[in-house]
Amino acid sequence: MSHGPRSGLAAVSSALLAMSRHLEVRDVLKTIVASARELLDAQYAALGVPDDHGGFAQFVVDGVSEEQWKAIGPLPRQHGILAAMLHEARSERLADVRKDPRFEGWPKAHPDLVDFLGLPIRDGDEVIGALFLANKNCPKPEGSCGFTAEDEELLGILAQHAAIALTNARLYERSRELTIAEERSRLAHELHDAVSQKLFSLRLTAQAAARLVDRDPSRAKGELQRVAVLAAEAADELRAAVVELRPAALDEDGLVATLRTQIQVLDRAHTARVTFACHGVKALPASQEEAVLRVAQEALHNALRHSGADHVDVTLDRRGGGAVLRITDDGCGFDPQAVRRAGRHLGLVSMRDRASGAGGTLTVESAPGKGTTIEMEVPGG
Repeated sequence: MSHGPRSGLAAVSSALLAMSRHLEVRDVLKTIVASARELLDAQYAALGVPDDHGGFAQFVVDGVSEEQWKAIGPLPRQHGILAAMLHEARSERLADVRKDPRFEGWPKAHPDLVDFLGLPIRDGDEVIGALFLANKNCPKPEGSCGFTAEDEELLGILAQHAAIALTNARLYERSRELTIAEERSRLAHELHDAVSQKLFSLRLTAQAAARLVDRDPSRAKGELQRVAVLAAEAADELRAAVVELRPAALDEDGLVATLRTQIQVLDRAHTARVTFACHGVKALPASQEEAVLRVAQEALHNALRHSGADHVDVTLDRRGGGAVLRITDDGCGFDPQAVRRAGRHLGLVSMRDRASGAGGTLTVESAPGKGTTIEMEVPGG
């Protein structure tokens, strides 16, 4: 077995445990690539998940900076050595990938790869990915490959466990998608019922006002004021549902951009001023980003629907390797203990569940007439 900086049984065990800790596909892919590169002491590592159109649905790299990756350009196609691993389902160990007859070049900004070790990731007979390493950090005699047969065997073991981790992550995401679909359906039914009731009441109240205009203008005025209240409540129901039903663009835009966009929408839609500030937050594991987003949505919903606040301030700050979300309003506030005793939770139970489910904590500070501050902390990766 190669003697890199982290070789031996402990290093293999560490890599396998790291893969098993994640449930999100993207996190699993990143962990596989980082573990493989560290375990075999290579400069570069990558993992591609093929699509059905000759390209890659996902392609994760390690050892390449963000600037380099952006300069490289579009994801690679399934050609050359990558195609061989995917379509012929065999490993490849080369002293110089550039001299292989199947080599078809790479973009100008691409790092120069020399010795190469790659193999497919298989789930039964299906090839679900291609994992490869390049530029082994070791002395290499002219024309020889730094990667050894022992390295290839070790990477094969890692690939077998990667297949299990990746398959489990896909099953988890499909299960979550079904749960989300069920939740969206439930929300759609609730929206239909709530808005239908509001509109029905609004119509009856408007009809009553029309009948009273000539014979009792004072009562008609009261009914018209009730129409305005019902219309505002119906609009609030619609706004809340739009925020809940809108799919979060976390995968594409990340937590910070998604939060900023949603808060801008709420600021335009409500009379209260809603602001957002972010300081030094890095990308978090996908499950934590989703939990932070959902807690922010629930807390904003409470502040804008129930508190009567003029200002709602949302901040997201870095703390250690994680982040702290804070939602503060200047509304009417409440007694958290009294709310708990009365069996009214204002979404606090679901927010605490989301926080703990992501390995974080949630605290609530409020008092009648003193506004409310909800703070959630997550540990990061």
